[in-house]
Amino acid sequence: MKISNGVKAILLIALVLLVDQIIKFQIKTSMTLGESIYVFGNWFQIRFIENPGMAFGLDIPGKWGKPVLTVFRIIAVVAIGWYLKQLIIKKVKTGLILCVALILAGATGNIIDSVFYGQIFNESTYFTVASLFHERGGYAPLLYGKVVDMLYFPLFQGHFPQWFPFRAGEEFIFFRPIFNLADSSISVGILTILVFQKRFFVGHAPVVPI
Repeated sequence: MKISNGVKAILLIALVLLVDQIIKFQIKTSMTLGESIYVFGNWFQIRFIENPGMAFGLDIPGKWGKPVLTVFRIIAVVAIGWYLKQLIIKKVKTGLILCVALILAGATGNIIDSVFYGQIFNESTYFTVASLFHERGGYAPLLYGKVVDMLYFPLFQGHFPQWFPFRAGEEFIFFRPIFNLADSSISVGILTILVFQKRFFVGHAPVVPI
């Protein structure tokens, strides 16, 4: 029996969300903040951090910065979901549909953290592990949750040469950002669209939301 692109997209989104949340729950309830597990030498680590704002630890300052960011994310996910539906209706290439599904799944995965984690977990610290549905309640109001990140690939480490402008002698690490499966899902979806855009859009005019 042939599986429709719509069903494929739904299954992919469900799989990414399930694995992403299982990993985050495991990290949150078994590791202290800043704790690292070395997987392959020094170049691949599981390091637990929490991101209060946007990608790569950026944040919107002020009391309303966090809920505004979360609401913006929710609106973006709704728009991506609508766009995905249009792609399925117009029967575009399966690869493009699956890429947009990856982006939608990743964005939704991080929204779950931002909306609900402050309510269902207590605070993670550098000395204590958080627990689910703690008797004293969560660590933050609704919409104020932090995104759980854990994938760290410090492939190269060294110092900038003395002649390097502005950062002479400073330490550098490549790749410094710590991210999660949801972030990876978004990145893979976007990069694949960029690489295969000619193949995806051959015979189909790009579907642009109005």
